[in-house]
Amino acid sequence: MNAQFPSLLWVVRHGQSAGNVARDLAEEQGLRTIEIAERDIDVPLSVLGQRQSEALGLWFSRLAQDSRPEIILCSPYIRARQTADALNAALNVDTPVKLRTDERLREKEFGILDRLTPAGIRHKYPELDEQRKHVGKFYFRPPGGESWCDVILRLRSLLEMVSREYAGQRVLIVAHQVIVNCMRYLIETLSEEQILSIDRLSDVPNCGVTSYRLEKNEQQAGELVLELENFVAAMHEEGMPVTTAPDKPAGPKP
Repeated sequence: MNAQFPSLLWVVRHGQSAGNVARDLAEEQGLRTIEIAERDIDVPLSVLGQRQSEALGLWFSRLAQDSRPEIILCSPYIRARQTADALNAALNVDTPVKLRTDERLREKEFGILDRLTPAGIRHKYPELDEQRKHVGKFYFRPPGGESWCDVILRLRSLLEMVSREYAGQRVLIVAHQVIVNCMRYLIETLSEEQILSIDRLSDVPNCGVTSYRLEKNEQQAGELVLELENFVAAMHEEGMPVTTAPDKPAGPKP
């Protein structure tokens, strides 16, 4: 990867969404589908998710002026945009911050498995369920959807753009759980086994922050070094519940 990186890079998962809530309810009730009227793209934040986003915005606004984001890049999905808007509103009180959406930061696409719970996938597509277990989520691509590798491919071009256009700047990315993990895979040069081990350990918290700082290595070339990993102290400071939900399909009715 190009040695010209942002001086600071934050990667944040959106706040709790209405889809997260509906997914949890469907799984608790043993349902096969997730009852959401909107397209996955249009699923908004829950009331708690909006409060989480505002709490994180306050945390960012309390950083020193020369340690705050200068540019926000976000997924075009509404829940990510609402999170980014809340962060931007808190930061814009003092200094204007650029906000830019980029479709390469969109949620992983689930194809025909969209809106199905694990029980629904096992019932409706047992062969695909077995194939996914055999291949693993890193390489498994459902019909009409994406594997983690597909997501990583689009993120490679995003990181090249970030390095080219925002080298030396402070960049905040607001997106989704799979995006956070795939960015870690790229930036930290992890293996399939390493990133899936991280994924199995815990879900990325809503409004959790993973961050990197540019440092010189022994060859005097710049490299991004991990500083924060799924940081949620901002939620605790404002008395917000820390919520997580695994990435599972959540979209419109067929």
